[in-house]
Amino acid sequence: MFGALIKKFVGSKNDRELKRMWPVVEKINSLEPQIASLSDEQLKHKTVEFRERLGRGETLDSILPEAFAVCREAGKRVLGMRHFDVQLIGGMVLNQGRIAEMKTGEGKTLVATLPAYLNGLTGRGVHVVTVNDYLAKRDSEWMGRIYRFLGLSVGIIVHGLDDEERRESYAADITYGTNNEFGFDYLRDNMKFDLDDYVQRPFYYAIVDEVDSILIDEARTPLIISGPTEDSTDKYYLIDRVIPQLKKGEIKEVEANTLSGKRKTYTGDYTVDEKAKSASLTEEGVLKVEKLMKIDNLYDPRNIEILHHVNQSLRAHALFKRDVDYVVKDGEVMIVDEFTGRLMPGRRWSDGLHQAIEAKEGVKIENENQTLATITFQNFFRMYEKLSGMTGTADTEAEEFHKIYKLDVTVIPTNRPLLRPDFPDVVYKTEREKFMAVIEEIKELHAKGQPVLVGTISIEKSEVLSELLKKQGIPHNVLNAKQHEREAEIVAQAGRKGMVTIATNMAGRGTDIVLGGYPDGLAKNWRRENPDATEEQYELMLQKAIEVCKAEHDEVVALGGLHILGTERHESRRIDNQLRGRSGRQGDPGSSKFYLSLEDDLLRIFGSERVSKIMDLLKIEEGEAITHGMISKAIENAQKKVEAHNFEIRKHLIDYDDVMNKQREVIYTQRKEILAGDDIRNIFLEMLDESVGDIVTEYAIDKVPGHEWDWESLTETLSKTFGLELELPEDTIRRLTPDNFRKLLKEEVMAIFDKKLGHFGEENMDYLIKWIMLSTIDQQWKDHLLNIDHLKEGIGLRGYGQKDPKNEYKKEAFNLFMSMIVRIRAEVVEKIFWVQLAKEEDLEEEVERLEEEHKKKRKIQYNMGEAEAAQHQPAKSDKTAGRNDQCPCGSGKKYKRCCGK
Repeated sequence: MFGALIKKFVGSKNDRELKRMWPVVEKINSLEPQIASLSDEQLKHKTVEFRERLGRGETLDSILPEAFAVCREAGKRVLGMRHFDVQLIGGMVLNQGRIAEMKTGEGKTLVATLPAYLNGLTGRGVHVVTVNDYLAKRDSEWMGRIYRFLGLSVGIIVHGLDDEERRESYAADITYGTNNEFGFDYLRDNMKFDLDDYVQRPFYYAIVDEVDSILIDEARTPLIISGPTEDSTDKYYLIDRVIPQLKKGEIKEVEANTLSGKRKTYTGDYTVDEKAKSASLTEEGVLKVEKLMKIDNLYDPRNIEILHHVNQSLRAHALFKRDVDYVVKDGEVMIVDEFTGRLMPGRRWSDGLHQAIEAKEGVKIENENQTLATITFQNFFRMYEKLSGMTGTADTEAEEFHKIYKLDVTVIPTNRPLLRPDFPDVVYKTEREKFMAVIEEIKELHAKGQPVLVGTISIEKSEVLSELLKKQGIPHNVLNAKQHEREAEIVAQAGRKGMVTIATNMAGRGTDIVLGGYPDGLAKNWRRENPDATEEQYELMLQKAIEVCKAEHDEVVALGGLHILGTERHESRRIDNQLRGRSGRQGDPGSSKFYLSLEDDLLRIFGSERVSKIMDLLKIEEGEAITHGMISKAIENAQKKVEAHNFEIRKHLIDYDDVMNKQREVIYTQRKEILAGDDIRNIFLEMLDESVGDIVTEYAIDKVPGHEWDWESLTETLSKTFGLELELPEDTIRRLTPDNFRKLLKEEVMAIFDKKLGHFGEENMDYLIKWIMLSTIDQQWKDHLLNIDHLKEGIGLRGYGQKDPKNEYKKEAFNLFMSMIVRIRAEVVEKIFWVQLAKEEDLEEEVERLEEEHKKKRKIQYNMGEAEAAQHQPAKSDKTAGRNDQCPCGSGKKYKRCCGK
């Protein structure tokens, strides 16, 4: 009550933020007549002037009003679009490194031009991040006209570009691209063998469009670059024949003499927990699997891999549904994006899950993959010096944005009042009753000409609805997993009179729905159907389309605008709000209503018992709907539970990845130092000194006489590592201490190295050191990532021993990392000291071969895990070794001098 009273007198924090920005808006507006009077050349020259002022020490904030005024004027001249006052506020919020929440249709794409232009003046590179390639292309071409007019360069990063094209785009003042492409380029750069091959610059400023989708929804799945392993795929088919023979059971609570008075019992061979999205074998199930697979003990350490694949196959059968989670197309299992309903060609679930689904569907099984590089979106975007974002729905996730990204949300007022009424949800007992009611409402609205956008949460449901509409003879468009460009065109026309559009989740997000239709889209469609038409005919068609759309606009407005009809609640309130937000843009009329049933996943799993009791109490008959405040509350509580659960998943992911992030920074920094190559020999000599220290620490025990050390093992290690046969007099050995032994050993080792340096030549030796260091680091880092994956799998079990799994993971991961660092040192030193070349020509030949090997372009493919999102992965070659290649037997000799003789 006291808080509400304060808010009434001084306003909310959001209100105070907005109040502080209005004087700047007035300043920008006061400059408009002066800026408008400039010629095109004078306006373009303002960019040169701004850069000079920044060079003299002025700040971005000091030139912001003038720069925004210039950008607004360029928008008027180039696009015929003038930024509204509220859009100026949105631009200021983005420039401050915050999130601007702006309703759908408020022009977020245009808003981004203001901070992008301002920060682009620094020359340090601005990244505008979009959710798909289509939007990146569209926005870079559309808004790019403003930047190019003002003299800034514009780049675009989309799938299919080569490194040279990427490097050029990243060098631009403003670069558009998708979150995946930016992230993968970072990982790929840090796997390269030459700094000149890097495509990215240091990260300065990012504006993330649809920030909730990228930083919240997609943050559960990190980026992974992986390479295929050589494991056999037969095991998947074998295990897949077993799982269908198991019977699904239930988890039941029975009366028991326990503290709670109840205990859980499990029936059948396996149970499914839909809330936790998990499936588990019961004791009976374990026995049946052991019998069917003819093994004694499924939990024997020797069978740990079989157990893992049995669990993955069980999940594939029990939890993953065809046409909901994936589709089978052209003999390939393709993942369906759970947030947009789009297909994700080339993406794969990791850890054997994708292979288990391939076995289930009877298609060809591809090999498993091993992680080569990985990063979460959270840690990737936190590398930017300044980060900002915009969306129509961020306020519900404001706490998460602040906790994880230190980003505050500012809600920007609409340019015109929102007129859209959001009707209460209506709930039916069964899904059949719900769909019948949905069809009746669509028929009624279609008959009077009001456009309808129908939202579904899966491909399967959209196709069911489409079939029902076909039976009723109602023409409609279905959006699920279409190409982005076609998808955007269909969505843009969803506001035409009488149009019925079914969209899976947020298909077409980022595209405005214009009441009456979009004239350019109609004209482009006509051109596709009439490819031989002249430019004059096209212009006539465009004029006709403008007239048609204008007339339809007025009719649709009179009919009540676009009606949003949701057929199911999503597990996130934010995604429901996004669907609603497609209607009522810029003061347009519109409406929204959700139809639900007790058989919907959200209500069935989280709230159906309570809702069902209410319906029984109210004696609701079949076919009769219920709208009640208690129902709405129950649905909202169910959504809050799922949102909290998903937040925990993301927080858990970043807590674990923060440990890896520090390790990744160490490895990537070391790689860059080696690639810079200015001081490569000194880097190696430091490594050599540490390696000598490791050996001394292991064998030379302080306060123990030298002759009592383990000389047999020590001699063997020195011979294996340095090729050093150390012979010391007995009295010298007796006088040895760790300190004087380290000094003596360093002198002996350096004598061998100096001799080798003289034989190889400084330039060639430096090249070999560089290559051996990089290849060793990469191999050890790859193996370390595999060890970390195994550690994650089992760390949760530490909780049973009253230990905190997170702390245990930190300790274990640190120990694994330090062990890896020691192994890297030992391996690099050993390789350098043992490398032998018979002739100078052989060295030159070897250097040429290595250079050629690392210049080859590696084929990239994608692979996506459900909690480990997927990623570009270099494919391994299985070709026979060339005569001058290192022999695959591991001897260290050339193939022609070993097995190739």
